Amino acid sequence: MKLFTAVLMTLSGLIVANVMSNAYAQQDNSFTGTVQRVWEDGFRLNTGDRTLRVDSWDLCGDSTANYVSVGDRLTVTGEFGGGDFDAFSITNPDGVGVCQRN
Repeated sequence: MKLFTAVLMTLSGLIVANVMSNAYAQQDNSFTGTVQRVWEDGFRLNTGDRTLRVDSWDLCGDSTANYVSVGDRLTVTGEFGGGDFDAFSITNPDGVGVCQRN
């Protein structure tokens, strides 16, 4: 009986861990909103539900203002880090990427 209980508890733990892992992997780190403010390496994006401070340096360097303007409607994907949202991609409503550095 003890062995059965131990096996059952182990399997339950594995199932819970797998479900949690899948739920984390399915989280959508994509936000669409309107640009409220722009600075050299980032911008503030208002999604309606929240306001994000987007770090765009990896995509735009220190030239974000050359690509992004107040009032632009953009979608960003990325991850949260250090209080900012680190952008992996920035696209306009047509799906075209902005801040494409060479």
